[in-house]
Amino acid sequence: MTGNSNKDNLGQQQKLSRGLKNRHIQLMAIGGAIGTGLFLGSGKSIHFAGPSILFAYLITGVFCFFIMRSLGELLLSNAGYHSFVDFVRDYLGDMAAFITGWTYWFCWISLAMADLTAVGIYMQYWLPDVPQWLPGLLALIILLIMNLATVKLFGELEFWFALIKVIAILALIVTGIFLIAKGFSAASSSASLTNLWSHGGMFPNGWHGFILSFQMVVFAFVGIELVGLTAGETENPQKVIPKAINQIPARILLFYVGALFVIMCIYPWNVLNPNESPFVQVFSAVGIVAAASMINFVVLTSAASAANSALFSTSRMVYSLAKDHHAPGLLKKLTSSKVPSNALFFSTIAILIGVSLNYIMPEQVFTLITSVSTICFIFIWGITVICHLKYRKTRPHEAKASKFKMPFYPLSNYLTLAFLAFILVVLALANDTRVALFVTPVWFVLLIILYKVQTIRGHKIK
Repeated sequence: MTGNSNKDNLGQQQKLSRGLKNRHIQLMAIGGAIGTGLFLGSGKSIHFAGPSILFAYLITGVFCFFIMRSLGELLLSNAGYHSFVDFVRDYLGDMAAFITGWTYWFCWISLAMADLTAVGIYMQYWLPDVPQWLPGLLALIILLIMNLATVKLFGELEFWFALIKVIAILALIVTGIFLIAKGFSAASSSASLTNLWSHGGMFPNGWHGFILSFQMVVFAFVGIELVGLTAGETENPQKVIPKAINQIPARILLFYVGALFVIMCIYPWNVLNPNESPFVQVFSAVGIVAAASMINFVVLTSAASAANSALFSTSRMVYSLAKDHHAPGLLKKLTSSKVPSNALFFSTIAILIGVSLNYIMPEQVFTLITSVSTICFIFIWGITVICHLKYRKTRPHEAKASKFKMPFYPLSNYLTLAFLAFILVVLALANDTRVALFVTPVWFVLLIILYKVQTIRGHKIK
């Protein structure tokens, strides 16, 4: 009896904590769909595509929803699934799981490098004499300590980070509606719904500008899949995950399309300064002197949020890889709070190395790394959709009993894969992403070689 009891206790210790509550997941779902690209980069996006950027967000939002529905159905089909690695191994094999797991880890590690660098840059707005590396280092240490505590604390951090972004966007929309209702005049133009189409139409830069805008729009949605990967640490995944995923379309309409619609009604797209946040311009228009500081605070928390998500997702991915013997066994150790501490330390060290390289190596190399990671995200999304196709074809009886079926299967799967292929073509057309597109295969070749070497030796990493 004692031996069995000890085994049971050990089994419980090897399971991740289910400490994330419904409110954590719901706000994380929102936060995952809102990046700094909306606050800072949307001005350039609007200048590039004009009002047609709204259609780009709508189209991309539809396919992101399909990706999330396929991810949700896969994760909820088996309570033992906690990450991509688990279902990729089942449907595409061991090597595919190895490649996918480490690719997803690399995606978030490189994004964390960029976000922590951004934290330093944003802090210099208020404290110009502080070295750029210091705020990023302090932020990483604080996030590591909080992630080591409990998964619930991670959820609390993301809850408040996301809440700040939500409040900022809602404030913009409410302010915008007020300005439009008053017919506010600014920059030789009055706020009006007609501003949306009376300055060159909805496609002022033609189809070329519209198509090229997709690279920026897709980048804005990177990380949206994180909410699905919290299934293993959610109190009631069968209820919480479907609710969070099903609300994604409404959130995209409100937070992206709604915000940009209001902005372009206040200022004609060709009047907006592409080098300045449109949020700053709108708040400044109503006399809020501290508008720039407000937006700087929002993007600072957004960058910290992304770094926090990176620590969480990479540590869970390494934990899953270690459980499958694709990473050293010591990385699957859990604390008494059921947090993968060694995996957290491993990812933190990798991020620190990356941040250090950011100061040693030329900026072009760092830009290349982050561009490669974004292309890798597209790979992850594609693999998810392919696994869902395999699931529906190989396990029809389980799929029939599913309460969270992918809409319009299999048409939605094939259309989503075609859309992701289209994005790769778009990336090949842009100068700043073309090189990354051709360099990315090197990463996959290295992973294949590493896996083959591991197999030839006759044993997995231990």
